[in-house]
Amino acid sequence: MRKSRADGFLEFASARSGHLYRSACLLTSGDTHLAEDLTQETLGRMYARWSRMHRVGNPAAYAQTVLVRTFLTHQRRRSATERPLGELPDRAPDNGEDPALRIALLDALASLAPKDRAVVVLRYWEDRSIEETADALHVSSAAVRTRCSRALATLRSRLGGTLAEFATR
Repeated sequence: MRKSRADGFLEFASARSGHLYRSACLLTSGDTHLAEDLTQETLGRMYARWSRMHRVGNPAAYAQTVLVRTFLTHQRRRSATERPLGELPDRAPDNGEDPALRIALLDALASLAPKDRAVVVLRYWEDRSIEETADALHVSSAAVRTRCSRALATLRSRLGGTLAEFATR
């Protein structure tokens, strides 16, 4: 029993950890170290509950919910305004992507409140419905719609012509 539990979890973790990490990077506005910590904590919590996962219809969606809740808990515990200073290391663009666009988008995401950022990531990165997002965040559907509308307006105002400028390249 113990061996099959561990094997099942290892298979799940290896299949989903990359996606969890990418979602965590978006939630943390590109803070890769915090994203790694959130992913690790999420997988640890999933392992602790793995024997009960047969009751959950979709463990991958449950893991995303755990990730978002872990992120929000972290935001409540620590100051979100603390940022290390210094230059970012030079990196080659991934798959021909424009690093300036990526930085502009991550900075715009960082300007959102943590719950607004979580709504944007769940709705547009995870492609969840309003109801699924509301359930993951323990809020009403109306609250998700309001937060989503507010967050998108903030992103539009922050990016303004910047996004159009980057998209034409």
